[in-house]
Amino acid sequence: FSGVLAEDVLLALLELQDRLAATTAWAPEAGRNVTLQDVCYAPLNPTEPGVGDCAVSSVTQYFQNNRSSLELSAWQQDGKPPGTVDWHDHLIYCVNSPLSFKDITALELSCMAEYGGP
Repeated sequence: FSGVLAEDVLLALLELQDRLAATTAWAPEAGRNVTLQDVCYAPLNPTEPGVGDCAVSSVTQYFQNNRSSLELSAWQQDGKPPGTVDWHDHLIYCVNSPLSFKDITALELSCMAEYGGP
């Protein structure tokens, strides 16, 4: 993997998304600051969404926008020759099976987004 699918780029994207999610803007007509939760599409929690409820389309959603999940690695002995599995293996699995709640690697991560959808 290279280019936009390099680990350092994905980690930078997570950091950027966190900064954007924390952004506020003054809304004169409302007389208050508004946040992402005020304007986002949150299909599974539309009445009182938190940042994690917002349906943000990003490759980092395959890791639930979680840096620790992106940085995980594990030793896997079944299937192919033994070796280490990491974010590459999880991403390939999820691209092919985006509705999975647990990948078939030793990481056993969900492919579902942080907000609960695919």
